[in-house]
Amino acid sequence: MTTEPPATAPVPTARRYPREGWARLRESAPAIVQLVVAASAAFSIAHYGFGHPAPLIAATVTISSLGLVRDARPRRVLETVVGMVLGVFVAELVVLLAGSGWWQLALTLAASLAIARFVSPQPAFAIAAAIQSIIVVVVPASAPFLRLLDAAIGGVMALLVTALIPRSPLRTAVADGARLFLAFDQAAGTVVQGLRRGSRVRAERGLEKARDLQRLVDDWRVSVESGLAIARISPFLRRQRFELERHERMRASMDLAVRNLRVVARRAVYLSDDGRERETAADLLVELARGADLLSSSLTDIADEPIARATLAAVAARLDPIALVPDGSLGDQTLVSALRPLATDLLCATGLASAEARSLLPRV
Repeated sequence: MTTEPPATAPVPTARRYPREGWARLRESAPAIVQLVVAASAAFSIAHYGFGHPAPLIAATVTISSLGLVRDARPRRVLETVVGMVLGVFVAELVVLLAGSGWWQLALTLAASLAIARFVSPQPAFAIAAAIQSIIVVVVPASAPFLRLLDAAIGGVMALLVTALIPRSPLRTAVADGARLFLAFDQAAGTVVQGLRRGSRVRAERGLEKARDLQRLVDDWRVSVESGLAIARISPFLRRQRFELERHERMRASMDLAVRNLRVVARRAVYLSDDGRERETAADLLVELARGADLLSSSLTDIADEPIARATLAAVAARLDPIALVPDGSLGDQTLVSALRPLATDLLCATGLASAEARSLLPRV
């Protein structure tokens, strides 16, 4: 006989949803403020400044070009603006020459998509042009090419708020970096469990977690690159450029470290078939993970970088596979050897040059 699950079982999952929702809201708060200010300003300028009766395009161009996406680089915003202005221009031209109707809508849509695809390789560019062209054909206007001016106003406002009301890119970069380091620690910890228990199942789970890290690396890359691009044009973010550049250096090294953690995990999976415990390799990986955890603290406090570097250097200096496992198999020694590139990448994340990091390893 099957038994009904306890009524309280779904509660943890149910509780998680509001928590995740509040987290999304906090993360998007700067973008929401930016969107509200930009769209309201664009509408007001077109309506009160130029006397346009219903400047719908001014507000929609502003919102669509900024969006709630992670990548808020000025170049991306400009590309979206150009796509939408192109769609408005094509639609205004068709309406002026042929009027409005179902076949004019089809003609406008086909022309906007074709021209946009010719101009830009980005699919979003063509979609932005098509959406604005549809609005122009469907919604009547009091004067020809009035909405083209609205689109220009919206685009200019989007670019202005990108520089004058930035989305706190450093905070986003810190959060993305912290998520990567946390997941890195969890993946390394699972691999350690597999090595300590001689468990292929745990080692495979660690490999799965290591493979999932690439998405977090890419998120961090986008937030750092976006932040650097905004900091170059925003007078309010120039002081953050040093920290963002430091984050980019850490991210590039962590990208390599993540790849090498996958190599270590694959070696652990292969060796765990014999069921033997491998405490030496597990202890070394724990110490490297501890150094990475200290490196995570340096995301917000650069003073922790030298501490992380010293911790990792102490581990790197011991990574001699023959000395550590003199009676081990070739596979055991290869596993320890696989930790050497991982240690090098983590040391580079602390600010060491690649050659300097490699010089800390014992010669083999």
